[in-house]
Amino acid sequence: MAGHSKWANIQHRKGREDAKRAKLFTKLGREIMVAAKMGGADPDANPRLRAAMIEARKNSMPNDNIKRAVDKGAGGGDTGAMDELTYEGYGPGGVAVLVEVMTDNKNRTVPELRHIFSKCNGNLAESGAVAWQFARKGYITIPKSAIEEDPLTEAVLEAEADDYEDAGDYWGIVTPGDQLHQVMGVLEGMDLEIESGKLVMMPSTEIRVEGDTLKKVMSLMEKLDDQEDVQNVFNNADFDEAELEE
Repeated sequence: MAGHSKWANIQHRKGREDAKRAKLFTKLGREIMVAAKMGGADPDANPRLRAAMIEARKNSMPNDNIKRAVDKGAGGGDTGAMDELTYEGYGPGGVAVLVEVMTDNKNRTVPELRHIFSKCNGNLAESGAVAWQFARKGYITIPKSAIEEDPLTEAVLEAEADDYEDAGDYWGIVTPGDQLHQVMGVLEGMDLEIESGKLVMMPSTEIRVEGDTLKKVMSLMEKLDDQEDVQNVFNNADFDEAELEE
């Protein structure tokens, strides 16, 4: 689980400058538009949209921006032809990387991804090269202030989630990939405060990285995350978070 949660923790804590926040809002708005276009504007009847809206609010996206994205996706505007694609690659130290993109021009996106990998001592790989090392899971975060560990354990069992972890400021709950929204519904029915709920790719095996290799892996992750068409980045790196603080 480290390949997802440790990188997610870094993103959660590091904050965003105005320019990066604008990029983040663009990515969140794109996900909301596509979710609304595919499943309608009612978040209660569209789990993907509900999850996207929760994520947007967690990142302080203004309600007006969220509404415009929903309206545009549901028919209030032209969203364009957006392709959802996954690219695979290797980072420094042989770390496996999955990159989920949403693009209206893959002929622009692919060369940019290839350049980022190459610049960071990695390489873009063929389809299927690393995906077998990951499994689609749901990942729900709940603030620690919302529930103690003992009742959380009972809630996880009742909701039929796979597992949970202590992820610093919050609890991370892992679900089967096709049960994310059902588990979220059960937890919401318990009046628990859900900070976010999304589908992620979790590694089945991990590679330990440290020192200069860790720095290079983090540089690759950040550059990919900043690329405008990239929605999510996953890897199978295992590392000591304290080393990054140093």
